[in-house]
Amino acid sequence: GGLWQLGQSLTRRLSRPDARAISRRFLSSEADLKKTVLHDFHVANGGKMVPFAGWSMPIQYKDSIMDSTLNCRENGSLFDVSHMCGLSLRGKDAVPFLEKLVVADVAGLKPGTGTLTVFTNEKGGAIDDSVITKVTDQHIYVVVNAGCRDKDLAHIEHHMKSFTSKGGDVSWHIHDERSLLALQGPLSEQVLQHLTKQDLSKMYFSDFLVLDINGANCFLTRTGYTGEDGFEISVPSESAVELAKAILEKSGGKVRLTGLGARDSLRLEAGLCLYGNDMEQHTTPVEAGLAWAIGKRRRAEGGFLGAETILKQIETGPPIRRVGLFSSGPPARSHSEIRDENGAAIGEVTSGGFSPCLKKNIAMGYVKSGLHKNGTRLKIVIRGKAYDGVITKMPFVPTKYYKP
Repeated sequence: GGLWQLGQSLTRRLSRPDARAISRRFLSSEADLKKTVLHDFHVANGGKMVPFAGWSMPIQYKDSIMDSTLNCRENGSLFDVSHMCGLSLRGKDAVPFLEKLVVADVAGLKPGTGTLTVFTNEKGGAIDDSVITKVTDQHIYVVVNAGCRDKDLAHIEHHMKSFTSKGGDVSWHIHDERSLLALQGPLSEQVLQHLTKQDLSKMYFSDFLVLDINGANCFLTRTGYTGEDGFEISVPSESAVELAKAILEKSGGKVRLTGLGARDSLRLEAGLCLYGNDMEQHTTPVEAGLAWAIGKRRRAEGGFLGAETILKQIETGPPIRRVGLFSSGPPARSHSEIRDENGAAIGEVTSGGFSPCLKKNIAMGYVKSGLHKNGTRLKIVIRGKAYDGVITKMPFVPTKYYKP
């Protein structure tokens, strides 16, 4: 939950006389970082670049994180998310193979549709959350988090070797030749429609298409990480900069380049997990509030790693639960202690910040089951002082996904 805070700190400090020292602090490892094909484009457009998951990424541009967040909700934002890892699983056994690793009912997806899912370990913990799409019955497209790329690929490869050694038909391709853009906000469809002949009004949330956009062969998924309507566009890397320029031009300046700082505040307002903060390898999907992602057939049959633990939690309830929080005082941050009104420790904040849309402090965290009900009053400890808080429903800001 530190991206929003980092952006605010960087903005404040770069305006001070010690800007050079602060720049060295945040950017000293620049030479060691990977760069997306849009890196120079970001710099040319005022992007403040910081290390993130081994990449040099823009945390913000000329706009403040507050303004960028509001503009995404009112108009639109364009994010470079090429640091994330896209891969394709192919073969007649691609679906049963993937179902051994994730909780989703992959077989039950219609071709051209997808869903959020979780890769689990043998103890039922979350290795990563991911968006998967069934392109066809023999082709599954997967996008995993940048910070989890190495462990995710090692995990998939390990199980794939075992699966194929027993005669299973599945292979993979990692799409390092492609870049990924996320166009989010109410103007997304209108702007993107200028660049393709495909009727996007017939494409709904979680739908997937392979189509021509601005002259490039793209994978298009109607999804995102902001709570807004929008698209993720996998584009051949040689066409990525031109596509970004075309999107911004067709919007007439209303869609703006947006960095990781606003992306973090947007996803927090939408009540979405950030892996590594709100979900980790010791957290089950049930504890994280993602039991809805476990299909009815998977609940009945199991067959995925950690199924025994996860299905037992669905039946009897998990020991802890992810909740939304409003709080007074300064914004709560990751690892802030949560106490009941009598002062007993009951949990911990995992993400928090000031909501640009609601103009109040919001946070997510985990508390003991039984103390997770909406309206429960509690205390959040920030820098040694306890402030009033209350558990509330998520998302904090209503989602606007485009559904039939």
